[in-house]
Amino acid sequence: METINEINRPSKKEQELAMASYNALATVLAELKTANPEIEIEETKDKITIPISALKLLSEILKNMSTGKPFSLVPIATEVTTQKAAEILGCSRPHLVKLLEQGEIAFVKVGKHRRIKFEDIMAYKRQMKIEQKQHIIDIMKSDEELGLYDS
Repeated sequence: METINEINRPSKKEQELAMASYNALATVLAELKTANPEIEIEETKDKITIPISALKLLSEILKNMSTGKPFSLVPIATEVTTQKAAEILGCSRPHLVKLLEQGEIAFVKVGKHRRIKFEDIMAYKRQMKIEQKQHIIDIMKSDEELGLYDS
């Protein structure tokens, strides 16, 4: 399984195949009546029963892949180190530790090491993006009120 540092964008060929697969799978998903459909691997003729939620997840993966977006699957309860969390947030490890100690992001201690849930890091990152966007809007409004923009 690829780690966050090893994720590559899908090639053009992979994007095209993902788009065709996504369209076909989306059509089939709309017609399914059972919660655990059976699929067949044409090459081996093996039949596999799969939860519909897994097929919907596959559909989302194909959709993102078809647009060239890199993606990663991370189990919800995954805990990461402070170094990995800092890399995800794009900040230094000491700055992240400061955020943890200030209670900005929840964490647990395993011995003397801090562990942070991946979902908590992503929630903090989303919140920071929202706040950054609002700051930019506020700055633009202020500049506009001061007449710094040409009409």
